[in-house]
Amino acid sequence: MKLVAVTSCPTGIAHTYMAAEALEQAGRAAGHEVHVETQGAAGSTPLDPALVASADGVIYAADLEVKDKQRFAGKPFVDVGVKKAVHDAPGVIAAAVDAVEHAPAAGTPAGGAEATAAATAPAPAPARDSGAGAGTKVRQWLMTGVSYLIPFVAAGGILIAVSFMLAQVAWGGAEGAIEVTGADAAEVVAAFDPASLQDWSVVLLATGQAAFGFLVPVLSGFIAYGIADRPGLVPGFVGGATAVLVGAGFLGGLVTGFLAGFLALWISRWNVPRGVRGIMPVVVIPLLSSAVVGIVVLVLVGRPIAAAMDGLTSWLNGLSGANLVLMGALLGAMMGFDLGGPVNKVAYTFAVTGLATEGLTTGAVQYRVMAAVMAAGMVAPLALALATTVRKRLFTHAEQDNGKAAWLLGASFISEGAIPFAAADPWRVIVSSLVGSSVTGALVMAFGSSLVAPHGGVWVLPLMGNPLGFLAAVVAGVLVSALLVVVLKTAKRDPLVAADRAADDDRDLVAAS
Repeated sequence: MKLVAVTSCPTGIAHTYMAAEALEQAGRAAGHEVHVETQGAAGSTPLDPALVASADGVIYAADLEVKDKQRFAGKPFVDVGVKKAVHDAPGVIAAAVDAVEHAPAAGTPAGGAEATAAATAPAPAPARDSGAGAGTKVRQWLMTGVSYLIPFVAAGGILIAVSFMLAQVAWGGAEGAIEVTGADAAEVVAAFDPASLQDWSVVLLATGQAAFGFLVPVLSGFIAYGIADRPGLVPGFVGGATAVLVGAGFLGGLVTGFLAGFLALWISRWNVPRGVRGIMPVVVIPLLSSAVVGIVVLVLVGRPIAAAMDGLTSWLNGLSGANLVLMGALLGAMMGFDLGGPVNKVAYTFAVTGLATEGLTTGAVQYRVMAAVMAAGMVAPLALALATTVRKRLFTHAEQDNGKAAWLLGASFISEGAIPFAAADPWRVIVSSLVGSSVTGALVMAFGSSLVAPHGGVWVLPLMGNPLGFLAAVVAGVLVSALLVVVLKTAKRDPLVAADRAADDDRDLVAAS
């Protein structure tokens, strides 16, 4: 059979491409032709329309809403999370083949009448029903917003961190740049002196803060986009902007994103006269949905959400000592639990959205949370890389090869480098990862390390507060996790490893004879 697939994950860095490779390999092993479109952080190259037309079936291995899904209308499909494709690609291929074999007869599109409507309906936002459960759909919509949010956080965060570094030299502290930016940044920019570190610090800080100013509108706008497609963008961005206006922060962005998305989707489904259809997407939908969202936020829900946001910020800022260490341990455990899965993404989203809080100072708890989350996310792949190095006989040859790659993946804060190990031996790897990551998260909080950038691993060490403490925490967690996985594997040998060793012995005997 000829199958086409689309893969995507919230960050668009690791799972997206790992799933694509796994599906292609599993398809070849089963005798099928599989072509994958990766909708990752680097963009995507759409599948050739002729290839889509000739395909027997479609695989959606995505944690985000698939872009231009209407291309595949009428094709039998399976819809799974991207992690399923990484862990069990042969099973996903088998499910797709089964879907094709049991598809309705030609002329009755798979997915029912809704699929046909998605391709032909004049309304710009057809129903996006892939058969996924409500919880899965909500997570996909939320992760769509987060995936577009992350580049803004990365760019703005790194610019702010570099500004703080320059301010340490120019003023002896970041507060100097913050004070100038808040008071008379325009004057500094107008009289910019390329030889002045102070001026460079102020300009970079102002630019980073400008990027951060888009965080809530982008989060809101692309949650709405995930729900309603393009009609959701305008009310989503307007809702996010009004949330910022009333001080509702990222909590307001979450609320306005869902409100705007469902409202735009509902309006787009109105049965209007033919003469009005042409202006629906450019006038009617954005006008009505933006007006309603703006009024609801400014008059009804904005202030209560702002109060909740203020309470959350005050609670975080009030944490100290043992409470911070416990929160670091909890966030670390979440990062190490499912290695890029839903629980991991909850912790990461909490850290990233915390960076959008207005008025943060250099030692803000939100920056320490981000450091704890990143450090904990590096532990599992680095620990397994270490374990495969010091106790090779506990791992298969394939795992030893994966361990070599895991050094770079872990150092770059790509937790998915541990997934091949977790797929082969779930409970030993996950238990070890959870314990080691929890230790690292707690130690980062105890050492007071902080981070403005949301990604990068060791490559953003120069931008950290107390980088040595950060490294010490990571090393401690890696040692704990590696030791634990070695002990657990030694206590009960993995049958796959035993079979791998037996095959080695057989090859040695053949070579000797």
